[in-house]
Amino acid sequence: MQKPIPYKHSNQNETDGMSLKEKLIWSVLAAAGLTGLIVFGRKLIIKKVEDKAHEKSFEDGTPQTIAKQIKMAFENDGYWGTDIETLRKVMIEIKSKAQLKKIFDAYTKEYHNNLYKDMSDELQTSEYNEMLQIIAAKPDKEGQVSTTNQYTAWAKRLKAAFDKTYGFISGTDEKAIKAVFSEIPTQSAFIQVGKSYNKEFGENLITALKGELEVWEYGDYMKIITSKPKA
Repeated sequence: MQKPIPYKHSNQNETDGMSLKEKLIWSVLAAAGLTGLIVFGRKLIIKKVEDKAHEKSFEDGTPQTIAKQIKMAFENDGYWGTDIETLRKVMIEIKSKAQLKKIFDAYTKEYHNNLYKDMSDELQTSEYNEMLQIIAAKPDKEGQVSTTNQYTAWAKRLKAAFDKTYGFISGTDEKAIKAVFSEIPTQSAFIQVGKSYNKEFGENLITALKGELEVWEYGDYMKIITSKPKA
């Protein structure tokens, strides 16, 4: 008599005939395949975010554009050091801490680094301190009045300019001084900066300026202040 053909339930596992070793191999391969898909998907998402940020970096005034300008200042067209003048200009033009936060976030997304850390790596201590004071003097939101004493911030930026070094040689960052002098709106504001400088560092600002600048330089810099309105 012909033996009946065994009935196979449609839900029966097709791997029942496999050895334990074969089942383990297939399980590992399946897990590896799933992991690969997850990794690939994650990379795809990251690349899409980066591409979107990169596209926005060509739009004038966006956080992505400003983040790119900062990165380019660090890279300095391949030359040694940072383009501090460009970086200073970019930082001064930022309107508020809220805008700065968006720029920091855009920088992290695009370059996978913290902007403060990159600044500390790229800049001398005096330059880094200058950037911190530029940031500190900004209002929380555009249009608001800064809660930081602007005179003190200017005084600290001048001190950072005086503390500039060139290798092991002490020097002065004249362009940083000029940037501060250009921002001070009036002669009376300059007097207030002098008071803040004396309070912070126990030294007369005029005496410090004369010690840092050549005679002819001092005269030229003071003309920037004396050409401003008195009040």
